[in-house]
Amino acid sequence: MNRYFVPFAQLRQQPTIVVDSVGLGAVLTLAHWRGAATPAALRDDTSAGSALRALHQPATPGLEAAAVTANHFDIDGFIGVWSLLNPELAVAHEKLLRMVAVLGDFREIDLARPLADAALKLVCWLNAEEKARFYKPFGAPIRRRREDEASAEKFDWFLPRFAEVLQNPEAGRAAWQPEYDRVQQAAVIIQSPATTQQHYPEIGLVVVNTPAPVPYYALFGPTAGYDIVLSQYDGNRYELEYKYTTWIDLASRPTLPRLPLAPLVARLNALETSGRAWAADGITDTGPLLRLTGKKLSKAERYADPDGRPIYASSIAPEVLEREVVAFFRAGYEGIEPKKYWTWPEVKAAGM
Repeated sequence: MNRYFVPFAQLRQQPTIVVDSVGLGAVLTLAHWRGAATPAALRDDTSAGSALRALHQPATPGLEAAAVTANHFDIDGFIGVWSLLNPELAVAHEKLLRMVAVLGDFREIDLARPLADAALKLVCWLNAEEKARFYKPFGAPIRRRREDEASAEKFDWFLPRFAEVLQNPEAGRAAWQPEYDRVQQAAVIIQSPATTQQHYPEIGLVVVNTPAPVPYYALFGPTAGYDIVLSQYDGNRYELEYKYTTWIDLASRPTLPRLPLAPLVARLNALETSGRAWAADGITDTGPLLRLTGKKLSKAERYADPDGRPIYASSIAPEVLEREVVAFFRAGYEGIEPKKYWTWPEVKAAGM
């Protein structure tokens, strides 16, 4: 079958498969979004993973549709759409494509694994070309355009070009090299004695102490299996972040629900004497940050790497901050058991 991409606005003009999105009228949904109507047999940690599962189950109802869409462009969604349009190549490169999707969405990668280097190059190529030719992720509103409309141009450009770089990463070296080098250099620091990690598996927290902010692919790379990262940098600079793994329906393991961070913000503000105030995003944000405030960050800035935004010095000592964060989550999760497929009402009730 020769499948083709259609802009999201054309979803209901023909039978259409929806990837990494939800939409009324879809004949098949392949998305890891919380509550998405993805068939149980096709559930996966990433939407691309669900699309790849579907390719192994050709009798799946709705898979006979030729049109494919998504309401935004990101790496996971793109890999899912591209796989449906290029099934033979996708199956041949399935392990690599799965790693690309995980790295794109969760920022997790073990650089020692086979294919990890190729996955990083592909992700860096996608990032570089997207920023150079279009706009950064979450940048459509700045251009006064809807993401579902503006992102169609990205699909149109990337879909016919990705296969060449997938099969020969050297073809995209000029684009991927700068970010690739920056991540590799940061990964050396994260894996060196200059960086320490403290794990609290009972609350899904990793505390990373490292000299300075680094790209997410280095910072979150070794945090697979954990859903909260407290980053502590020299000079009493801190950020705490809920990973995207608790915004979506993770299929591979149970998780704890996100807790509202307002009580922790209040506690830290009671301790803070720097003149700045702590603030946090709401739990329905894709990647809520808790940090000292200065200039208000846009969604695009919050999504971008930590080494690209200001992180302010706190009066709170690192060991005190870690103790407060651990105590908050231990108290909040008391009596709550991890599980799969939380609904948003359940998440919100757990934090009440």
